[in-house]
Amino acid sequence: MTRLPAKDLPAWKQLAQIAAQSTYPDIPALLTDERHRERLSLTTSGVLFDFSKQRITEEVLHTLLQLAEQRNWQERIGELFEGGMVNTTEARPALHTALRAPPNTQQSNQEVHRELARLAEFAQRPLLGVTGKAITDVVHIGIGGSQLGPELVVEALSSASSPFCCHFVANVDGHAIRSTLNQLNPETTLFVIASKSFTTLETRKNAQTARSWMLERTGRMEAITAHFVAITNNLPSAIEFGIAPHNCFSIWEWVGGRYSLWSAVGLPIILCVGLEAFQELLAGAHGMDEHFLTAPAAANAPLLAALIGIWNTNFLGVTNHAVLPYDERLRLLPGYLQQLETESNGKSVRHDGTDVGVHTMAVLWGGVGTTGQHAFHQLLHQGTRAFTADFILAAGSDNEHDDHHRWLVANCFSQSQAMAQGHHADDPHQNVAGNHATSTFVLDRLDPKTLGALLAFYEHKVFCQGLIWDINSFDQWGVELGKRLANVIYDQLGGQSAVLQDASTRALIKHTRRLQGSP
Repeated sequence: MTRLPAKDLPAWKQLAQIAAQSTYPDIPALLTDERHRERLSLTTSGVLFDFSKQRITEEVLHTLLQLAEQRNWQERIGELFEGGMVNTTEARPALHTALRAPPNTQQSNQEVHRELARLAEFAQRPLLGVTGKAITDVVHIGIGGSQLGPELVVEALSSASSPFCCHFVANVDGHAIRSTLNQLNPETTLFVIASKSFTTLETRKNAQTARSWMLERTGRMEAITAHFVAITNNLPSAIEFGIAPHNCFSIWEWVGGRYSLWSAVGLPIILCVGLEAFQELLAGAHGMDEHFLTAPAAANAPLLAALIGIWNTNFLGVTNHAVLPYDERLRLLPGYLQQLETESNGKSVRHDGTDVGVHTMAVLWGGVGTTGQHAFHQLLHQGTRAFTADFILAAGSDNEHDDHHRWLVANCFSQSQAMAQGHHADDPHQNVAGNHATSTFVLDRLDPKTLGALLAFYEHKVFCQGLIWDINSFDQWGVELGKRLANVIYDQLGGQSAVLQDASTRALIKHTRRLQGSP
């Protein structure tokens, strides 16, 4: 279906006119109105979503909601949940919501539940190595979505009572795999190889190194059967590697990597955090799915977040967005969201291949808690760049250090307040401009359900921004280009290719080969 470019939508033009008004109010003025907070604050799935420190008037909010209507947002969400070909360049649905749909619901998928049952059976049986010793360490080898999501959840939810020590290896840099292997006993280590294609360069090289390490130290081919598990859509390659079919779990083509932690890719979560916690994680995400599917526009958390991001990026000139979790357990969240948001919406053409004509995804970065305050918050408070930020914290501390948590919460709220209100001083060196838009998300406590809801919230926010910009949020062709070029350069570093390179790249290859002792 042909759709207008975003900039040609009537609501988009009206938003541009509003943003151009010199009298448009600042955030401190908006915060004097209690109705402003009420309009921009809602609670669902155990999370308070407070958008009240955004520079959004009632008129802007009304027009943003019109923008969503002009993009037929409810119809488009229906396409997503019903398995429509929303990934238009690869002619695939994006059915990650089916991965967390309970049995006997509209989106329930029998294949998914069969695989979940197999995962549960695997996790609940005694895990023994080839010599009969119990497994103590799980090494998850994957990259991108096959690593960032599971590692985030394990980091956030595991405890000292976790039955296994969980390690993650992603980078093709040999230091990554070596430093991990140096900690391990081959007799008590299980490797989980996560790759939909089973050909991803980084994952393949790290898996091959782990396989060689295991064989060198055990001298037994059956060690591969006992110590390796695959999560893949390429069963023949996994079996050729030596992994037993009963240790291979499915990930389907309709599951994008950055949406895959809800699938068998979440095996490390099941092993290191527990099956019940994984099920609660799925339940939390499903709760957010239901909210997204049924809530009206003005009370729909992911849609509101998306529209607010559009307003900031396309009309207020904001070029970067900071994710600031005030919880050490969420220290990996900025990296996870970097992939989810920028790989999804870092696009410049529409579904039909024409130029999108407007800016899309802002640069996303961030850091954790008060550590960030002593690193980069100076830039945020007194620097010259426009930014927005998400503050994320849990109301409950879940540890015995209540006073620590009180200070943590106080710092989170004070930072968002300072960014909004600023500080006007006679000394220009002490002046803080303020008027920076932020959102604050308060989890009742950080547990599997609220974490699942939070991550699903961000997934749906990404989808809504993609539908407003009319871009495909489910492909990543820019990533593929770099992979293709790396294959040629790899051969040239070994002196095996005569393909002509640009002068800069050719000189870099020559310089590196000389330092490595190659002619």
